[in-house]
Amino acid sequence: MNESNGFQAIAGREKGLRQQLTSAQMSMIAIGGAIGTGLFMGSTFAIGFAGPGVLVSYAIGALITLLLMGCLAEMTVAHPTSGSFGAYAEFYISPLAGFLMRYAYWACIVLAVGTEVTAIAKYMKFWFPQVAEWVWILSFSAALVLINATSVKAFGNFEYWFSAIKITAIVGFILLGAYVVFGSGTAGYGLHNYTAHGGFLPHGLEGMWVAVIIAIFSYLSVEMIAVAAGEAEDPQRAVKQAFRATLIRLVVFYLLTLALILAIVPWNQTGQGAQSPFVTVMQEIGIPGATGLLNFVILIAAVSAMNSQLYTTTRMMFSLSRAGHAPESMGRLTRNGVPLNALLLSSVGIALATVVSLVYPEQSFTLMMAISMFGALFTWMMIFLTHYCFRRYHERNGGIQLSFRMRLFPWSTLLGLVLMATILVTTAFTEVFRMTLVFGAPFLLVLVLAYHFGLRKRSKPVAAVLEPSSR
Repeated sequence: MNESNGFQAIAGREKGLRQQLTSAQMSMIAIGGAIGTGLFMGSTFAIGFAGPGVLVSYAIGALITLLLMGCLAEMTVAHPTSGSFGAYAEFYISPLAGFLMRYAYWACIVLAVGTEVTAIAKYMKFWFPQVAEWVWILSFSAALVLINATSVKAFGNFEYWFSAIKITAIVGFILLGAYVVFGSGTAGYGLHNYTAHGGFLPHGLEGMWVAVIIAIFSYLSVEMIAVAAGEAEDPQRAVKQAFRATLIRLVVFYLLTLALILAIVPWNQTGQGAQSPFVTVMQEIGIPGATGLLNFVILIAAVSAMNSQLYTTTRMMFSLSRAGHAPESMGRLTRNGVPLNALLLSSVGIALATVVSLVYPEQSFTLMMAISMFGALFTWMMIFLTHYCFRRYHERNGGIQLSFRMRLFPWSTLLGLVLMATILVTTAFTEVFRMTLVFGAPFLLVLVLAYHFGLRKRSKPVAAVLEPSSR
């Protein structure tokens, strides 16, 4: 069986999804998933760790993201399918690798949904401080589950406008911040704040490197462009456009906004408490009503990211089911082409977030973030390994013509792999992220045992699903 027929069979298991996402929606989905709680809330903790050196942290994170998006774009243009990097790992590494990536990523995004909805509840306290957080968790969750249950087109439309609001607000914030720092002449604002309170690296290189972990969490969800490609109208063109647009916007939005925040509010005032640094800046400037407006935008950002994550984790569970690694009911589609059962199961992160917010109200966000990080770091690391095997396979066997190529291979791919492995090991030596490996290592072991002693027997062989009409 040649490579083309072999992978077509894997992709063929996932037929039935509707290809209704436009190129514009694909670009907005990618940027919308990445601009959420990680930027608006997670940056608070990153600044606390690194001080002004957080700019270096996010630059390193941007480099890793650039390398990852290049690897993903090359594989996705060649094989657009909802199973995406899980399906790639299954074919180019091993069925076990595909199994582990899908489940680790599914668990990661399920928990990431929990961090977003936890943040949403905190943002709502700005207007309704007396209302319990669980009320907002359940209310927003029900609305987003309904959107995702309607159709992929409904999801795409909502996500497009959610992302448009975020992008408009961030551009406005950048313009306002630039005027305040460079044009207003107000004392106390300026680049001197980068070194005025303990230096550029107040906690040394260690603090800067720990903040890279949060930077990766902030950029998490850019990889969902590969998952959405399976439901795009023109996946090859959409992925290429989204890849270029996402990279430019992420670097500009993250680095410029953080640079302006640190120039306006000293890092030792920004990197404290549970409040978003964006809100802190607006309070510092003193524009009437701006704080409430910005809090609304941050709320939309979290809702948007949660919406995207529900979509992604649903498709990953759908892919697991079609591969024989989850109950068959998870692979069934409604008349509108939505894997509803997979969506409902993927909402368990919402329930977990509700419990955590009730038991640990002050630490709920950081705890959920630390636990969800393992699946993200493991998945990103495995994407680099998969791309290395993908390219080596084609160099040895020829196969399909690659219309998009990652530059500087193999060094670019190996650099991403080493950086991700180093970051994953680093979590074991940080107090905040120690739960990452405490949760992740046993979870991975359980998955390996489950595969070898049960789920491997249920796997659907590639040859068994190969259609006679496969090209």
